Amino acid sequence: MPHSDELLWGALGDISRLAALLTMAELGVADHLADGPLGTAELARRCAADAGALRRVLRELAAMDLVRPAGTDAYDLAPRGTALRSDVPDSVRSSIRMLGEESFWYAMGLLPATVREGSSAFVKRYGHLYDRLGADPALSRMFDDYMKRRSLPFTEGLAKAYVFPPEATLVDVAGGKGHILASILHTNPQMRGVLLDLGHVTAHAERTFAEEGLADRTEVVAGDFFTGVPAGADVYLLASVLHNWDDDDAVTILGNIRRAMSPDGRVLVLEVVLPDDAAPHLGKDIDLRMLAIFNGGAERTREEYAALLGRAGLALSEVVDLGSGASLIEALPA
Repeated sequence: MPHSDELLWGALGDISRLAALLTMAELGVADHLADGPLGTAELARRCAADAGALRRVLRELAAMDLVRPAGTDAYDLAPRGTALRSDVPDSVRSSIRMLGEESFWYAMGLLPATVREGSSAFVKRYGHLYDRLGADPALSRMFDDYMKRRSLPFTEGLAKAYVFPPEATLVDVAGGKGHILASILHTNPQMRGVLLDLGHVTAHAERTFAEEGLADRTEVVAGDFFTGVPAGADVYLLASVLHNWDDDDAVTILGNIRRAMSPDGRVLVLEVVLPDDAAPHLGKDIDLRMLAIFNGGAERTREEYAALLGRAGLALSEVVDLGSGASLIEALPA
């Protein structure tokens, strides 16, 4: 166990390392080094950056084993740094750029003010995240790519760990571009899918289903889950939705689904479920981001999800560990 001072000073150093990582992602350093080493001056030219400033960041990145010195004042991409290339399947570049985007960085820096006041400094300055995304197409594209890559391990775990009822109709509530629904439908060729999301998102989902050869098995509906959801389906999926909202709003969403679902239907909630102990957990890190960015958004424990479901007329039946920190909560009509 490290000495407490090492933990504290290490956390302070993480701020600088995160800033260096963000700079590498934002400037596309890994993409520029993909074909081999470059001198710092040439790399700076390709990145449209100041050579002197970039040299100092590269020194930190080399200490993180993301790049490696390659002769005098030149650097090559280290194997660990490959994950920051845009063209690799497991790329984390968009995730780093999204979490380091100006408003997100602001939100985490103002976390003390959020905690003092009990309301998000992010919301006070920028408004609700999804309104901001709707007004900024470039930011929305970056966020969508982040969410797609973030959901990949969860989606793979969902397809392997959960048995869907055959020939069921599944409604993906706030399903975004439709990548999770597409994955489920590919794994379950007898199922049909309906995706519900806001109007500015639905065209993206239609393109996804067309590209995936699923247009004849899907329907895309523009709507607001606070108003209602498509009725009569067998399965309703909420993937990374409820953690954006406070308890009352979450119960409203769940209540609308409860009223719309078939008598023998089920609700699937894909979220990070917090443990009850004090051990480190991915959900505890994400929970602070939710605190910083949303008014009332939170990660929750199993018991807290059970309470929300109960308020909406649903009963938690099981929790399936999907790996990568995520869980699938199944709920049935109470």
